[in-house]
Amino acid sequence: MTVEVQSRGILRFGVFEVDLRSGELRKQGVRIKLQDQPFQVLRLLLQRSGELVTRDELRSQIWPADTFVDFDNSLNAAINKLREALGDSADSPRFIETLPRRGYRFIAPVSRADGTARGTPAGVSAAAWPRSRKIVVTAAVALAAGITGGLLWHARQARRLTEKDTIVLGDFANSTGDAVFDGTLREGLAVELEQSPFLGLVSDDQIHQTLRMMGQKSNVRLTPEVAREVCQRTSSTATLDGSIALIGTRYNLILKAVNCASGDLQASTEAQATDKSHVLDALGKAASEMRSKLGESLSSLQKYNTPLEQATTPSLEALQAYSLGFKPLWANDYAAALPFFQRATELDPNFAMAYWAKSVAYSGPGEGETVAQAENSRKAFALRTAVSEREKLHIEVNYYLTTTGNLLKARSSCEIGAQMFPRDWFFFDALRVASNALGKHEEALKAGLELHRLAPYDSPSYRGEVYTYLLLNRVEEAAAAAEEAHTKGLDSNLSAILYGIAFYRGDTTGMARQMARAEGVPGHEDLLLALGADTAAYFGHLGKSREFTRRAADSAERAGQKETAGGYYAVAALREALFGNAARARQQATVAKGRSTGREMDYGVALALAYTGDERRAQALGDDLGKRFPEDTVVQFNCLPTLHAKLAVNRLNPQQALDVLGAAAPYELGMPSNSLYNWPNLYPVYVRGEAYLVARKGSEAAAEFQKILDHRGVVLNEPIGALAHLGLARAYVLQGDKPKARAKYQDFLALWNDADPDIPILKQAKAEYAKLQ
Repeated sequence: MTVEVQSRGILRFGVFEVDLRSGELRKQGVRIKLQDQPFQVLRLLLQRSGELVTRDELRSQIWPADTFVDFDNSLNAAINKLREALGDSADSPRFIETLPRRGYRFIAPVSRADGTARGTPAGVSAAAWPRSRKIVVTAAVALAAGITGGLLWHARQARRLTEKDTIVLGDFANSTGDAVFDGTLREGLAVELEQSPFLGLVSDDQIHQTLRMMGQKSNVRLTPEVAREVCQRTSSTATLDGSIALIGTRYNLILKAVNCASGDLQASTEAQATDKSHVLDALGKAASEMRSKLGESLSSLQKYNTPLEQATTPSLEALQAYSLGFKPLWANDYAAALPFFQRATELDPNFAMAYWAKSVAYSGPGEGETVAQAENSRKAFALRTAVSEREKLHIEVNYYLTTTGNLLKARSSCEIGAQMFPRDWFFFDALRVASNALGKHEEALKAGLELHRLAPYDSPSYRGEVYTYLLLNRVEEAAAAAEEAHTKGLDSNLSAILYGIAFYRGDTTGMARQMARAEGVPGHEDLLLALGADTAAYFGHLGKSREFTRRAADSAERAGQKETAGGYYAVAALREALFGNAARARQQATVAKGRSTGREMDYGVALALAYTGDERRAQALGDDLGKRFPEDTVVQFNCLPTLHAKLAVNRLNPQQALDVLGAAAPYELGMPSNSLYNWPNLYPVYVRGEAYLVARKGSEAAAEFQKILDHRGVVLNEPIGALAHLGLARAYVLQGDKPKARAKYQDFLALWNDADPDIPILKQAKAEYAKLQ
């Protein structure tokens, strides 16, 4: 018997309950962890309970045609995991029956939340049912239109939506002949509806992924028929379609919300504009009326109802350019998106959200030059008072997070946004970033998992989840999440994190695979080469590391990222300084400063110079950083305390160093860089360990260096990850514990067993170890 999925999306069988909308399987009320592919298999089997679901049908609906996976193994693994979750057996099935070489059938009785089960009408196949209903609805529309003389027909006892329901926003039917309305009105309607804390729109990313599962191109028009199928597949409640027509000299707009399970009209509104310049105003009024008809309270409408022209722009052409920019932006083609947003701001210099979008595009891969990003972020921030509350918070989060660097304000705005708009994934994504930067990785994981729930088909949501699991040393869960992303075809920017997982596991083949994957890819190749430089240095292969750095910087410059290239040379300078090559460090610092300037690059150069003993230049760079980034949490509470502490250690004043580092303590496990390049993590901890060594406090020093070794997922292949073994050995010497000291010297020398022999710190370590024999 086929079960028709209702808007509630709750199905029950045995002691189990499945929420198709939230993607949850529960046993007697307790949630059972189930990965996405097994759940999608379960969803399809339940929707066609009692019927054979062939392997080909499972392939076409769950595994997109352009996903490069071993389908048979993936399907078998998904079925096995599903049976394990249900406590089922292939030999004596209670739920899932295998029909050899054909497919599977769900054999247990299935009911909806109200305890009823409903089949398709006799003589009508499950596949034909939606179409037959559509014919009925179409006939009803025609009849209604004939009776009313063309007036809009009303919803037939349709229930109002709840805060748990979601809507698929379709495309506008444009019969005016004016292309300026194509895409523009849908974007304007989305802005209006997204002001609402009550309504939830299915994200464009989820729509595109669902279209792929349907065998459609991601840019196919969302006609009422296509939108309804997307709505059903995403377990949403309704579609919202619009149309615009030119009748004489007036523009007529109609909005219709249709229940996607039944095909019934949920609500409809109509508005007219006397001319083209008033179309957006008419759209805003129609959208407000639709929000009310769908169930939003009057108080919510009054509080969150910024006029559309104010929230976006009074210029249709500017809004059109803005909407066109999002197509390449969401596809991670930042370079292609920029001209559209630039055009939008040229057409309307007061278009706040277009400046915000430009800022986002400039911060993306391949465009990452911070000056342009910050300039547009500031313009958006200055214009934010006119936009809606939701967009205002978007602008503020972006401004605090990427421009001023005030992570505490960014986190506060994220928390407000998440509370006011709990279905907006943006706030959870930014909260994850801010929390990781502050070293609050458990909080970041919580935000990341909520982000993943809200945006299950979004690559950055997976990227953040994988990354945070790695930071928490939960490497198996990181790898599992990465594999899940891969099976969904959502791992286009995971190479750096997968490289980190491979390094954590000691998997040289895996690291090489990721480097090969990024070869020749602008914006990716340079990052993997830089990680290769760090790994080579981690094992003392300094000559090889230098060559990787050169190649990484060249690749970044070919991609137009001079600041990034300068950053790689700054890291190389610090690496040389840590290993005792002062002259080489100064030379690399000069090369870095000749490329560009930037927060992380200047910090790397300053810290490198501090390690070479060049106090004057290091202090000058530090003072300049403090003036340029007065609100930046990372600069004020991580970089500058670490730099000043190192200078104090050089002056043999360890107590001053320890006092200065007190400001860094709450954030010392944080991620100072806002990129996927794994540096400069845990340097406050490392310098504190050095200060305790100078103070001859062995126990305290040992605790700091051990902290680095305990946070392998944070430090990964940074040079201080290897040098922490040497620091720990020196701390044990101060404690008089020779056996432990010898063991740690051996650990370090084993890491560097085939290191370049002329590295000064290696020579020192060997001499110190010899004294213990």
